[in-house]
Parts: sequence; structure tokens; C-alpha cells
Amino acid sequence: MTTHMTNDKGHLVPVEMVKPEHKLEDQLVAQLFGQATKLNAELTYFKAAAFDDIDAFLALLSEKYGLLKGGKKGNLTLQSYDGLSKVQVQVADGIAFGPELQIAKGLIDECIKAHSGGVNPTILTIVNHAFAVDKEGRVNRGNILGLRRLDIKDEQWTQAMQAINDSMRVVSTKQYVRFYRRTNLLSPWNSITLDFAAV
Repeated sequence: MTTHMTNDKGHLVPVEMVKPEHKLEDQLVAQLFGQATKLNAELTYFKAAAFDDIDAFLALLSEKYGLLKGGKKGNLTLQSYDGLSKVQVQVADGIAFGPELQIAKGLIDECIKAHSGGVNPTILTIVNHAFAVDKEGRVNRGNILGLRRLDIKDEQWTQAMQAINDSMRVVSTKQYVRFYRRTNLLSPWNSITLDFAAV
């Protein structure tokens, strides 16, 4: 039988000195945490099993068409025969920028100075926004890559875009599996949410 409970300071407190509502709260947290831990383990197992099954299916297809196994896995969609259920596998690369990005910024600054009289204010705003950093000191990847879509005929600008390309490094790769279903072929797809926070 439990005679003491540990409080948030690490002290042992006799059970009879703990308020009934605090005991109930402690029991509720333990119960919910136990269920959450079990669900987490089940989701972890399901995710691993799903990727194993998908890999096995792709291996069968590779064997059928004589393709040697190997190479980077890409995005793919698997669909049920009736067209009402689908599974999407997506591969997302985590990108970081190396020191070449600072060189790119310097080249862009020089390019802007050289054309200071005729630089479109919108382009200037886009450039400044692209290199703005967040609270953690990181630039927004989408904003930086968006600069490459600007059609600017200038040698320094071209060099800057090459420096941006050279600065990109894949630092992580994650695979996601998502599930969708619809009631008929004309209905929109609805996702089966496995993200606890989004349910």
C-alpha cells in the first residue's frame, strides 16, 4: 500500500496529507498518460508496418519489371480498385543553407546598388523580406528560393542565384504516409487524421 506521494519538489508527502482533489488529479493524469503512451506505441508500430508493406509491394513491382532495387524513394500514391481510398507517401527533405548564402546576399546587395536608380521597389521589398531572419536567426526557405523565380538579367544576380543553389544542403529526410477516402468518385477526398492534435 502506498504511504507517501512525491510532490513537484521531489519531497515525499504522507498520503493522508495530500488533498483528495490532488490525489484524483494525479490518478487521472496517470490514467490518461498510460492510454496516450499505449496509443503512441500503436501508431509508431502502425507507421513502421505501413512503410514495410509499401516497400514490399514496391519490391514486387520492381521484380516484375526487372528493376534493380535501390535508389531514392520518391512520392507515390496507392489507390484502391474502386477509387474510393488512397494512400499517399511523401518524402520531404529538410534544407539548410550554408555560408554561400551570405555571398549571395552580398552579390544581390551589389546588384541593387548598381541599379539603384532603376530597381523596382517591389523587387527590393521581396529581397529584403527573403533575407529577414526569425527569432531563432533562421531565414525562410520559401522566401529565399522564391528569389530564383525573379527574371532579372544581370550577371551578379545570376551569380547570386548560383550561390543560393550551392548553399543548399539536405540535412534530413522524412517520409510521411497519409490516408484519404471519399464516398463516391465525384466526392472530394477526406483525410483520415492520425495526428492527435488535429483530431
